[in-house]
Formats: sequence, structure tokens, C-alpha cells
Amino acid sequence: MPELLAPTVRLHRAWLEAHREWGPGLHEDGFGLSAADQVDSPAGFAAWVGSLAADHAVHRWLVEDGRVLGGIALRTGPAEYVRWAGHLGFGLRPSARGRGLASWALREMLPEARRLGLSRVLLVCEGENLASAKTIERAGGVLEEVRQTGHGLVRRYWITVDPAAA
Repeated sequence: MPELLAPTVRLHRAWLEAHREWGPGLHEDGFGLSAADQVDSPAGFAAWVGSLAADHAVHRWLVEDGRVLGGIALRTGPAEYVRWAGHLGFGLRPSARGRGLASWALREMLPEARRLGLSRVLLVCEGENLASAKTIERAGGVLEEVRQTGHGLVRRYWITVDPAAA
């Protein structure tokens, strides 16, 4: 049974295994990883995990049987970044896809969004990423628009967190 856990240094090896499965680059949305983060060494990993607390986001890792399967982040600011990237970002390692885990994680993060006072959350995915679009829709996402941006075509979805506040 998968669980959502706060980032922790005790999962360093498991996190690196997931990171390596993705291959080179910074495409693991939901982890809060930047090009400057040095995650291979225990000290660098610990520094990165510690920095996530000051990241204006609630980070959770999808973990099952000691394996890190992916990450999800509930972003709370700055507002300009949230308008661009969305409140919720997620990513699953390739071997964990197709099991409904991302939709499950999205739904599990909605109570946290409610606790933070959000009545709805924005999710953004690349226009051609139909797997992410379907994941968002399965979690209750309603398409607002598909728009061309400086980064390409994007889909913008909203999920109502608290129907009474909508």
C-alpha cells in the first residue's frame, strides 16, 4: 500500500534510485529539485531535504515498500509562480506509472489544500502530456483552457477543494 511521506534523509538511496530511473535532467515535478541541488552525497541530499521546508510548498513522496515512486508538491507561493506552475505538481518514476498512483496522491493532497485555506487548486501540464491530463481529470480536474505560452502549449485545470467555498 503506498503512502505519502514528508521528505526524509533516511530515503536517500531509494530517492536516488527513482531519480536515476528518470534519467538526466530535472523533470521530476513534485520533488522541488533545481539544477543547483547536489543530491548525490548524503550531506548534499540532507541540505536539499532541509531546504524543502522553506520552499513555499508542502512536499510529499509517494513511497511503497521502501521504494520512492514519485513526488507531489502543493505550492502556496509566490503567486506568480503558482499561476505558471499550478498549486499541485506531481511526477512518478516510469516504472510506477499506469497504476493510478498520481490521481490517488492528488486526491490525498486536497485536504492539505483545504487546511491551507484554498477553495480550489490549479494544475498545469504540457499540452501534449495526455497521461498527466487524464490523471488530473481522474482526480476531479476541470479544464479551464489550453493556451500557448513561451514554454509551449499548456493545459490549465482547476479542482474544487471545498464545494461550499466555490
